[in-house]
Parts: sequence; C-alpha cells; structure tokens
Amino acid sequence: MDAYLRQQFDVLLLTAADRFVERIVQRCGGQDNALKRLQNDPQGDGVWLDEYVDAVFEEFCLDDAAGAAFVLQALHKRTVTVEDSGTVTDVLVRLAKSTFAELLTKKVIEAMDRAERYG
Repeated sequence: MDAYLRQQFDVLLLTAADRFVERIVQRCGGQDNALKRLQNDPQGDGVWLDEYVDAVFEEFCLDDAAGAAFVLQALHKRTVTVEDSGTVTDVLVRLAKSTFAELLTKKVIEAMDRAERYG
C-alpha cells in the first residue's frame, strides 16, 4: 500500500475510533460502563458495533468493492477465516467490515484503558 493511502486509512481509523468512543460513552452513561459493554457485548445496547461500522463504511464511501479493497489492503497482515457466499462485492464488503470492526474494537479498548489508567 502506498504511503499516502496508508495515511488515509490511519486517519479513517482514528476518526472512526474517536467518534465511536464519544458515542458509546454518551450512550452507556460514562467511560467505565462503555468499556465494559464494549468488551462484553459489542452488539449490545448502547454500543451496536456492527451498525456503527456500517455507518462508517457508508459515510466514507467504502461500501463497494473498491472501498472494501482499500480497507483489506490496509489490513492485509491480519488473519481471517471466511466461510461466506454471495457476489464478490458482497463478500469483500462483509470481510472488510468484520476485519475493520475487530481492529476498531481493539484500538478503542486500548485507548479507553489508557485513558482510565492515566486520566
């Protein structure tokens, strides 16, 4: 991946993570509750990770084959297991979203843990 594309992905991930933290902290009634809910049930009340990732992909025009390829190219070293069927576009988009959601969750948990310890 070219450096400028990697930079664009990093900005996307940082923006998505910052917005997600703000959203779940507000919806879950504070950082401690948000962190616990994210760790225990990322699809649960107040967190809704998949819905958030769907919105990010739509907002940043990543919900097509080219957008999915951009995300997957940035995450090319991650290990995935795929048992899926459908059009190539549909499979790529689902794979990109699930891989992105996994990384987003990891980054948000790390940031929230760090803020809790040092903030």
